[in-house]
Amino acid sequence: MPDTTDSASALERIRAEIDGIDLQLQELLNRRAACAQQVAEVKKAELLLTHGHAGPGQVQFYRPEREAQVLRRVMARNDGPLPATEVAHIFREIMSACLALEKPMTIAFLGPEGTFTQAAAVKHFGYAVQSRPLPSIGAVFEEVESGEADYGVVPVENSTEGMVTHTLDNFVGSTLKICGEVELPIRHHLLGAPGCRLENVTRICAHQQALAQCRHWLEKNWPRIEQQPTSSNAEAARLAVADSTIAAIAGDMAREAYGLVTLAASIQDYADNTTRFLVVGREMVKPSGSDKTSIIVSTHNKPGALFKLLEPFQREQLMLTRIDTRPSRAQPWTYLFFIEFEGHQDDPKVAAVLAELEEQTVMLKILGSYPQAVI
Repeated sequence: MPDTTDSASALERIRAEIDGIDLQLQELLNRRAACAQQVAEVKKAELLLTHGHAGPGQVQFYRPEREAQVLRRVMARNDGPLPATEVAHIFREIMSACLALEKPMTIAFLGPEGTFTQAAAVKHFGYAVQSRPLPSIGAVFEEVESGEADYGVVPVENSTEGMVTHTLDNFVGSTLKICGEVELPIRHHLLGAPGCRLENVTRICAHQQALAQCRHWLEKNWPRIEQQPTSSNAEAARLAVADSTIAAIAGDMAREAYGLVTLAASIQDYADNTTRFLVVGREMVKPSGSDKTSIIVSTHNKPGALFKLLEPFQREQLMLTRIDTRPSRAQPWTYLFFIEFEGHQDDPKVAAVLAELEEQTVMLKILGSYPQAVI
């Protein structure tokens, strides 16, 4: 039999070592926070020197390219045993807390509370921000344009259901720039109020897109139950809280926000179901070393127009990651092309392509260059 005295002694030594490491971590975290405060003071002093004033909202504390670079370095140098993505998430929260010391940010997102868009906002900015749920994608754009929010988070595409056209349409007339992207794995659960029994469920509520993403599972398991589309999965969760005969399709954040229980987990039809979100703001983002650029273009309505539009990308060996069309409101049966590709608008190759497009298109609008999603 193992010597229990030796085992207890070994545990005490390990726990003492852990306590010592925790003390060092706490000291280092506060040193990092103090450095963040110093950064804020330097930025204010620079603005005061160049412009004579440094009022609220004038100093840009959040630097998307800088945070992307930090997270990439964290993941690249990680040796385990913690997975690189988990370490990056920890650093994400550290940076969020430190940034809040410089200036707490207000982040607008497509609400209400408990949506996947809120989950994407938390993943990108961390918990140390002031979240502001809004009723529509257009309202998120307006909140950021007016300066009431520092940044906004909106969905742009789902891996199974395609593009979110409302987001694309809002970019056409907006002055906002894309500052970042977030990729969020979508895990849909069937949720009910505490005490809800499956045999008593008469209606399943969810956003139309969530119902579509769980279509096969619902047909197999609940073919005769009424399906009711709602404005959001969070709204479905609120209905389920009030009525034990209603089950909602929603994610982890909605379950926690509304105190629901899981009746069936991960019911989405495709295991790799992912939604991509865009972060919108008022400033252009500098190169991070691994970026994307999004543009809107309108071409002359003539044969070969699309080929001519895409030919410069092939010539400069720029990787297209997305191309989509939307009707132009300027004239019937004319279309806008939303094009996304790897590279930053300050890169020489990208700049050359954009200059060529400027000459050959009816309209070119650069929506922004921004870091590719890191975690």
